[in-house]
Amino acid sequence: MNSSGAAAGLGLMSAASWGGSDFVGGVGARRAPALLVVASGHIFSLIVLLAVCLGIRLALPGSHYLFYAALGGFEGSLALAIFYRALAMGAMGLTAALTGLLTALVPVLFSLFHEGLPAPLTAVGLALGLVAIGLITHAPAKKDSGKKEMSTPPAALLLGALAGVGFGAQLILFKMASPGGTMWVMTSARAAGVMAMLLVLVAMPPKGPWRGFWLTGIAAGLLDTVGNLFYLQATRFGRLDVAALVCSLYPAGTILLAALVLREWPTRRQIAGMALALAAVLLLSV
Repeated sequence: MNSSGAAAGLGLMSAASWGGSDFVGGVGARRAPALLVVASGHIFSLIVLLAVCLGIRLALPGSHYLFYAALGGFEGSLALAIFYRALAMGAMGLTAALTGLLTALVPVLFSLFHEGLPAPLTAVGLALGLVAIGLITHAPAKKDSGKKEMSTPPAALLLGALAGVGFGAQLILFKMASPGGTMWVMTSARAAGVMAMLLVLVAMPPKGPWRGFWLTGIAAGLLDTVGNLFYLQATRFGRLDVAALVCSLYPAGTILLAALVLREWPTRRQIAGMALALAAVLLLSV
């Protein structure tokens, strides 16, 4: 398998893990505050990562790799808190679509600037992938009790855009940290992410019962960690834009799981986006 194929394949594994994490976390967030679900997953996965690194006595990578990873973990967790805030402010569809597009677009533009133009087929695949992400992440606007379509406030779009830039920057920082390995790099990122989540919980304590979130939080956190490890490997095999875009297709996995488990069927737009995503991945694998 060539490097592009390896990057796309590992990216798909990352997308599947992240999609599963979001599904499990979403189910847990129906019974407990979402930030508590995420924080518990971060804390448990950090303990597991530390146990593995210390148990097998992995050598520490260079401090600059750990710094890039920690910076990515910290700002990515803050971006997640901002994203949840944006979703709570109005109709979620447009905000989620904007965030999803910027998550993929920021590392794509960074890669084009630093790695140059990709091959023609790769460029077409990247363009198709961005369109696919827009279709997949755009959910129909909900209606209030008066049957009027909920609008998306400008502040929600601004916060959604800020979250998307933050998620995209995290993917770039993880790429910069990836030469330092995977386990210690991910441990550094997770430790910084735990610090960020604790700061958010102290600054904005969530409303609702502080119980019933550990099991789903642990499952979501482990799946998210596995997805991060696959992403770090993907960036070591190929271009950043290919790895980041394929990984950013993770909402398709969440949608498919929701359909299979909860019978929440995707819209025609989302189905079209998933079909387009398959075409994009095939082009990016060449």
